[in-house]
Amino acid sequence: MRIDKLLSSLHYGSRNDIKKMAKDGLIIINDRKEKDASMDVDPNNDTIIINGETLFYKEHLYVMMNKPVNVVSTATDSYHATYLDFLPEPYQRFDLQVCGRLDVDTTGLLLLTNDGDYLHKVISPKKDVFKTYSVTLDKPIENVEPLTKGVTIKDGQERPYTTKPAIVYDMNGNFCRIKISEGKFHQVKRMFEAIGYTVVQLKREAIGSLNLDESMIEGDVRLLSNEEKELVFIHED
Repeated sequence: MRIDKLLSSLHYGSRNDIKKMAKDGLIIINDRKEKDASMDVDPNNDTIIINGETLFYKEHLYVMMNKPVNVVSTATDSYHATYLDFLPEPYQRFDLQVCGRLDVDTTGLLLLTNDGDYLHKVISPKKDVFKTYSVTLDKPIENVEPLTKGVTIKDGQERPYTTKPAIVYDMNGNFCRIKISEGKFHQVKRMFEAIGYTVVQLKREAIGSLNLDESMIEGDVRLLSNEEKELVFIHED
């Protein structure tokens, strides 16, 4: 890959900016200053230093974030912080997208990647990827049987929609956990509203068999291992 194409894709500047950096001696490839920004490099094997900073490169990144409350799962927002505000260097140089958004007041596991095929598999309704949420309600739970059969809610376009059967467990007072394989607009909240409850607090704890790292405080970010990223597609009852 050409140096100028690589560095511009990582937001170090335009190709003209990269060309100037090379002429100014700010690009070092394998301990040698490289003046030609059109030179081909192998970012997986070559050591590349840009203005004193060693380049971090992976073709695909898979990132876990513990999303705090009052943070949106979109790239821009006029009123709230976004997930991008919590990405440290060098992850912010990659065009990371959310694999399944969380509401602004919902916390927990947010999965980010720049791998379009992986993202599509995670969010595709055909894949039946289960998401696990801990739920705190406004009153003690008495009957969740309708959720296990499917309830009628409104989808993102305010059209009636019948949910797939959910798995509800760990019920204790006004607390429970729920697993769903869908991701309609405000789905968990709307499902509980359909049976007479208001969700007070909501946290996503897992996607498939990938659990939120308990050592991560809200706002923390870390890379997933190859083994961890595949746990998303494993469902255990």
